[in-house]
Amino acid sequence: MARDTFQAVREACLSLPEAEEFISHGSPTFRVLGKTFVSYVLNHHGDGRVALWLNALAESQQLRVLTEPEHFFVPPYLGPRGWLGVILDRGIDWNRIAGLIREAYEKSAPAQLRRRIGETPPIRAPARTPSASEIDPLKSPRALAVLEKLRNIALSLPESTEGKQFGHPVWLAGKKTFAMARYTGNHLTLLFWVGVDQQGLLTADPRYKIPPYFGHHGWIALDGSKSCDWSEIKGLALQSYRHYALKRMLKDLK
Repeated sequence: MARDTFQAVREACLSLPEAEEFISHGSPTFRVLGKTFVSYVLNHHGDGRVALWLNALAESQQLRVLTEPEHFFVPPYLGPRGWLGVILDRGIDWNRIAGLIREAYEKSAPAQLRRRIGETPPIRAPARTPSASEIDPLKSPRALAVLEKLRNIALSLPESTEGKQFGHPVWLAGKKTFAMARYTGNHLTLLFWVGVDQQGLLTADPRYKIPPYFGHHGWIALDGSKSCDWSEIKGLALQSYRHYALKRMLKDLK
């Protein structure tokens, strides 16, 4: 397989003394002696970016974002601490990226390791960039087909609308979310409220999981990555909708 964007990033990061790779919040991340200096972040909360988040000087962040917004941005969470976002698939030179990774390492590493770096080695541009479905799995043919069917079911209900939360499509009854779709690892999952009592019954079926963060409120996640029983999904969506809908909306149900 052709060398891709992440492999190019990994080579540049791991060429630095005592750098190591780990996973943080689902993203490959690189650190030196416990201090993070680079994260490779793909489609964070649906932003569509193939990006690096780099530990940088605040002055460097401000100057680059101001003068080259096509290549640089202020990343969420870490931006107020001076971190710099770099967009990797808009033509920025890869030797420049290697230099930016080195700067981030030097800001994080102790002096004895910085002295061991030597010259920044040249870095070959990747032969392959991520496809649209790799950047955002919800754009894969399977996901698009599933989303279209779920959309038709959800939007057929009175006063329902579609929105986004953290980059994931959601459907709302008034202002309350009653259905959503998201990827959990490599699995497309469809999420609905079923109540805590019903969660235990459903999880006897391996297609169902209690999702993190909001599962304790009674939500369930159904694996939709391979096949779907649309009568089952319609029933789940209707049950969840009924839980959140206002009385006037329930009166309009057919």
